[in-house]
Amino acid sequence: MDTHRQRWGWLYVAPFAVVFLTFLVAPLGYAFWMSLHTKTLAQGEAFSGLANYEKAFTDPIFLEGLVRVLVYVAVMVPIQIAVALVAALVLDTLATRLSKGSRLAIFVPYAIPGVIGALMWGFLYSPRFGPATDLFSMFGATAPSFLGEDMIFASLVNIVTWQWSGYYMIIIYAALRGVDPSVYEAARIDGASGLQIATRIKVPMISSSMVMVVIFSLIGTLQFFTEPQVLRSVAQGAIPTSYTPNMYAYSLAFSYSQFNYASTISFALGIVVFLGSYVFLFLTRKQSGLK
Repeated sequence: MDTHRQRWGWLYVAPFAVVFLTFLVAPLGYAFWMSLHTKTLAQGEAFSGLANYEKAFTDPIFLEGLVRVLVYVAVMVPIQIAVALVAALVLDTLATRLSKGSRLAIFVPYAIPGVIGALMWGFLYSPRFGPATDLFSMFGATAPSFLGEDMIFASLVNIVTWQWSGYYMIIIYAALRGVDPSVYEAARIDGASGLQIATRIKVPMISSSMVMVVIFSLIGTLQFFTEPQVLRSVAQGAIPTSYTPNMYAYSLAFSYSQFNYASTISFALGIVVFLGSYVFLFLTRKQSGLK
């Protein structure tokens, strides 16, 4: 009987396994193989081992983009988590129809494809026909250049926060709804205020979910690509082709046909993402429940 069940289990898993192996594992394996080779017009393709990785981690362009996304991590991750946490805590206290509508309104930006969202914000930021220009002119002021070098960092932080905070809010809200309400009742009987319940009971009890949300945000920010790539053409030269490591890899592959080195840059970024995630999980192993 157990063998029969195992066969049916493998049968149901097989379609996913085929897709997973074909469209994820195989491309990753091929990309890693490419990252270990160097191709030139004179000598053709030759095995170079880890030489490409040594070059990547000493490449000033890659390192500059990496430092830039680390700055985005330091700024954007706390903002996203704070917005999502506050929204989830507020919605958790509501027991009316307003709560459902509010959850949907906050989550909707995540349902919009990243490319569409970036194009929309590009229109809103436009100094020529964007509504921000008209709004500032109504008060007799000159609108700042949201796509200029001085404002592009804040503009991108705003776009990503708008798009992803709702997703993180849903995760945190679901964790809050899983907490036994009797815990809150006991705290109220003991004289705890709403703020104390939120900060001293709710947040500690969902610490594992908070760690997961931070990991998601950390990984997504380190792989920053879609928003700056879409806005680059209208950003008045504020976003170069090497603005982030992913953009640098994309430019190497599709503008200069350096597919081998582009694969190396991608895996080098993957190493940084893995190390960053591992260090964070290690530092928060008590909160996440890991040993």
